[in-house]
Amino acid sequence: MKWLYLLVNFFTILIPFIYSFHPRLKFHKTWRAFFPAMFTVGLFFVLWDALFTSMGVWGFNERYITGVQFMWLPVEEVLFFVCIPYACVFTYHCLTLFMGKNNKMENKSVQKWISIVLMVLMSIGAVMYADRWYTVTTFALLAVVVFYLQFVERVKWLNAFYLIYAILLIPFFIVNGVLTGTGIEEEVVWYNGAEHMGYRIGTIPVEDVFYGMALILMNVALYRYLLKKQTRATEIKLEKHERISVA
Repeated sequence: MKWLYLLVNFFTILIPFIYSFHPRLKFHKTWRAFFPAMFTVGLFFVLWDALFTSMGVWGFNERYITGVQFMWLPVEEVLFFVCIPYACVFTYHCLTLFMGKNNKMENKSVQKWISIVLMVLMSIGAVMYADRWYTVTTFALLAVVVFYLQFVERVKWLNAFYLIYAILLIPFFIVNGVLTGTGIEEEVVWYNGAEHMGYRIGTIPVEDVFYGMALILMNVALYRYLLKKQTRATEIKLEKHERISVA
């Protein structure tokens, strides 16, 4: 079924896109921040993906893709970096609205220790499997991103992100399960066993969990930064307009 990967992308984004216009959610009003963030992070991951595909770290089953190429990859793989971030950032947007009044989510001590544990585990894994490209790059990237956000930017929203990502793991296992062969005859995306740890959750390489976390965390971080920047620019314009009106 050559449309399978394309259909996975389509159904991943369908409901989030429709509900983006819900009057209580209004996610579409954040698109000016989301799309630049998504394209920037997506370009990084697409180039990484293309490099690893050329190296044979992973590849794609022609049985489940249309054969259309874009940026040296199946178009379905490129769309993955649009559809998955959209669905996940939309979910993050919705759940943060829901949890907005819960100040406990900004517990700095808990956030710090979760970040430290995550960085330590990723660093140990990267060192232990330094000869395996997928493992070392994924673990090292996530450790660096978490370190930067926790100790350089000192953001306060990582607690909320960790909780939301844990929730996102439910649809993650469904989507990645299909892509790695759950419920179908062959996998859509195959992995070179010499380039990852070899441990799987069902059919999903363990590294995928942290690869996904790095992908969504980078999208959320840049999305929040651009959203804050645009909001501040709007406030400045309004202040100037009010001063002119008063004068």
